Amino acid sequence: MLRYAIGSWMAHSKAGVPLGTMTVNVIGSLLIGLVLGWALKYPATSPTLVLLLATGFCGGFTTFSAFAFENYELLKNGNYLYFGMYTGLSLALGILAVLIGIWLTRLF
Repeated sequence: MLRYAIGSWMAHSKAGVPLGTMTVNVIGSLLIGLVLGWALKYPATSPTLVLLLATGFCGGFTTFSAFAFENYELLKNGNYLYFGMYTGLSLALGILAVLIGIWLTRLF
């Protein structure tokens, strides 16, 4: 429901890329970075809890299938510049968000 709410809210943007899915995926990447960073910092963290949060919540919150479909739509409509921007930014920001999440857990 949270993914849908963010996607719907961001859908009203006039940008040429699907900002809703990108935003959800970057937030999810940050969250998984925080969860995994916490687990690395505190090895006694329950593996079941890490699995629940990383795979369960973050996996259910983010959506690769929507990302793939939106890329297909951009390509189908000939929006090659937006396709490149959306794909590149999604990957770069997602990876950066994971790194920031892990880095933040090291601070506390």
